[in-house]
Amino acid sequence: MIREDLAPSGVLRASINLGNPVLAQGTPEEPAGVAVDIAREIGRRLELPVEFVCFDAARKSFEAMTSGQADICFLAIDPARADEVAFTAPYVIIEGVFAVRRESAFSTVADVDQPGVRVGVKRGSAYDLYLTRTLQHATVVRGDEGVDVFKDEGLEVAAGIRQPITRFVAEHPEFRLIDERFMQIQQAVGTTKDRSAETVDYLHSLVEDLKSTGFIADSLARSHQPDAAVAPPA
Repeated sequence: MIREDLAPSGVLRASINLGNPVLAQGTPEEPAGVAVDIAREIGRRLELPVEFVCFDAARKSFEAMTSGQADICFLAIDPARADEVAFTAPYVIIEGVFAVRRESAFSTVADVDQPGVRVGVKRGSAYDLYLTRTLQHATVVRGDEGVDVFKDEGLEVAAGIRQPITRFVAEHPEFRLIDERFMQIQQAVGTTKDRSAETVDYLHSLVEDLKSTGFIADSLARSHQPDAAVAPPA
């Protein structure tokens, strides 16, 4: 029942966001990382072949899910997505942080939300959705990559995931990190809302099992993501 409901074509199609290096690495032909490992494990348990549909941005991965190109996805839980995607509890917690120019007066997250401040984000990312919802004074500026629009348009702030933002400032000494996080990003497995409650419960239980048995931690270690935290039990 679950096999047929989740993968009616007989192949489990997994939408993978290669634009988030904490969750997925490699190429569309040979993806790797914790999201890929989870998809393969779901396929193994359900005795289904797995096909990876890879993208360079979360919004594209989300669109593939909602347009019928994929059966499961690996995205951050967000109210803007939850209308169309049924999420498990999170399996990994990562953080959203800001980068600024080294001479900037900003030192805390609260400093950023001021009139006239422009924050560069990756269009459709979890932190784009969050900042669009929560910033009261600063303006969100969207691009293919938050750090690129930050540099190219001379913005005051860049937003992103801690790991790639940390690498960015290490490679560009004219910028620095505001170490305080502005959000926790809860990464979960998702499928469409028209799946049965039994199927959604199965995915939820599977993710809890992968957390408790060390599968998620081992996968993160193998993909060299030691700073990503396994989410606590739901």
